[in-house]
Amino acid sequence: MAENSQEGIAENSQEGILQNVERGESSLYNLLYPSKDDLPDDKEMSIFDHLEELRQRLFVSVLAVGGAMLGCFVFSKELILLLEAPVSSQGVRFLQLSPGEFFFTTLKVSGYCGLLVGSPVILYEIIAFILPGLTKAERRFLGPIVFGSSVLFYAGIFFSYSVLAPAALSFFVSYAEGAVESLWSIDQYFEFVLVLLFSTGLSFQVPVIQILLGQTGLVSGDQMLSIWRYVVVGAVIVAAVLTPSTDPLTQMLLAGPLLGLYLGGAWAVKAIGR
Repeated sequence: MAENSQEGIAENSQEGILQNVERGESSLYNLLYPSKDDLPDDKEMSIFDHLEELRQRLFVSVLAVGGAMLGCFVFSKELILLLEAPVSSQGVRFLQLSPGEFFFTTLKVSGYCGLLVGSPVILYEIIAFILPGLTKAERRFLGPIVFGSSVLFYAGIFFSYSVLAPAALSFFVSYAEGAVESLWSIDQYFEFVLVLLFSTGLSFQVPVIQILLGQTGLVSGDQMLSIWRYVVVGAVIVAAVLTPSTDPLTQMLLAGPLLGLYLGGAWAVKAIGR
């Protein structure tokens, strides 16, 4: 009797696994090959028409980002003073160690800030390009996904500017206090700060990726929650890779929000599934 019950349990578990695999394959097939009734704006276009539309949208995006960079360059000194604020009150002085270093630094800052200001235009052109190929169900989620992604990206930049960067820079200043004077290269400082800002903004996209995976049916919320132990280790590793500094404080300050965002995204996927 015990052997028969064990065999029955094994068969049921195998059937459950096969059903999950079949559901995943069906969801993936529906994603790749939707019916024509679900594509309201679908129309036949040749590959050359697609390439021409892509070229036009790329041109508009480059023009918008270029104009934003030019505008940021006009106010580049004000932007530099704003980015120097996290350590300007701690006695840190910035030096130009080579001819033209400050000029090229202003170009770099203007480029990053122009890309940030022009990103809504890039996002709009991407959406306009892929919108005819989206189904009705996908369009309902497009607005919340885009809005949530934008909010999380700017929230990551704000968190990095107000919490991560001051914590990391204060650690370096206090560690060197009494031994060396803090005279920092202006170019290396902005390389550190800008990479930290943008990498944090990108890392805050974790819930968006989770929701997209959940909507395709590839991963469920329960499956995401079941691997939380591995996520803790992964968050620490990702934080160590993304943060340009090597101090553990900055890594933990980034790993904590990443773990929270992942768990929040998993619960969101579970709630949407219900």
